[in-house]
Amino acid sequence: MAVARSLRRTSPITLLLAALLAFGFLFFLLTPSASTSVSAQQRQEDAADHPLSPPTKPFLKKQPSRANGQQAPPPVVHYNLNELKATDNPAANGERVLILTPMARFYQEYWDNLVKLDYPHELISLGFILPKNKEGNAATAALQAAVAKTQSGPIDDRFASVTILRQDFDPPLVSQDEKERHKMENQKVRRESMSRARNSLLFTTLGPATSWVLWLDADIVETPRTLIQDLAKHDKAVIVPNCYQRYYNTEKKQMDVRPYDYNSWRDSETALQMASQMGPDEILLEGYAEMATYRSLMAYMAVEGGDPHREVQLDGVGGTALMVKAEVHRDGAMFPAFPFYHLVETEGFAKMARRLGSPLQTIYFKSSPADDVPPTNVEFLSQVYHYNE
Repeated sequence: MAVARSLRRTSPITLLLAALLAFGFLFFLLTPSASTSVSAQQRQEDAADHPLSPPTKPFLKKQPSRANGQQAPPPVVHYNLNELKATDNPAANGERVLILTPMARFYQEYWDNLVKLDYPHELISLGFILPKNKEGNAATAALQAAVAKTQSGPIDDRFASVTILRQDFDPPLVSQDEKERHKMENQKVRRESMSRARNSLLFTTLGPATSWVLWLDADIVETPRTLIQDLAKHDKAVIVPNCYQRYYNTEKKQMDVRPYDYNSWRDSETALQMASQMGPDEILLEGYAEMATYRSLMAYMAVEGGDPHREVQLDGVGGTALMVKAEVHRDGAMFPAFPFYHLVETEGFAKMARRLGSPLQTIYFKSSPADDVPPTNVEFLSQVYHYNE
């Protein structure tokens, strides 16, 4: 009765306001918030649209919408990496190749050479990482233009996917000129920074379907069209070819070639002895008179007219053109940005891969370049040559 008396004394306006308040509260609870809608939209835009995309992003298949109109989350995808293969005939077996390039400058010849590779482009994914500076901005713009042109061109030229990253740290050197980059006093900080860039690129782009990883420097402007097949057919966990550089020989008064990459070598007792006397933060460097290691350099092992597919065991490798079975990286072989047995970057990677049980091999490319390749610009960019019988 007390309740009934209280209701009779309540104003109709009060009851109306209470009803509106209750209705508004229920509407607030049952209606999706604006933030939820934005989050779903952002998630959809961030989702991958093909299975080759980095595994850190969801692979969004077309799913039916929920009753409220929201897109259903992508399904759980299972990958059996035990069935993933890296064989000596990757094209025939449909093996996916990831080509990774740290880039400070963009060279159109590099991109044209990449497009000319005759490995099925639908099996090739590309990954790039560029510094956040003025030079990197220009290179990024040029790279994006080249990617847009190729990816909107003939179907056979289009790559499966392209990832472009920007470094989240400043490059240690202001200038990327060849002389400045190769100064001995700049090597430790430069190569440690390069290691960080390589690792960022690798860990972001290596997907569960990748069989091979080809590291290719941004100034490589000439390779055989069959580069991927030529390297893969040796069926090695880690393999690296010789790299040469075009230059004008003042003595011969004509264009000539010379060895370029000195980071592929067989160790020496002298180098091992030097390492044993070094401090924990010191590194060994190759190719400098101030630090004579007397290692056997692959660059000087090639013989004119010799077998271009001869193999030899190595202790260190360069990254100019480096082919790696993806399982080696998945096992943990990366590019140390710190002295690892007094080695960093690609040479440190070689030591790490060896410690993980991966044999390091090389093949020799005959040093004679193709006659129909015109000289490059004044910097005489590095080349990789292959002698086709």
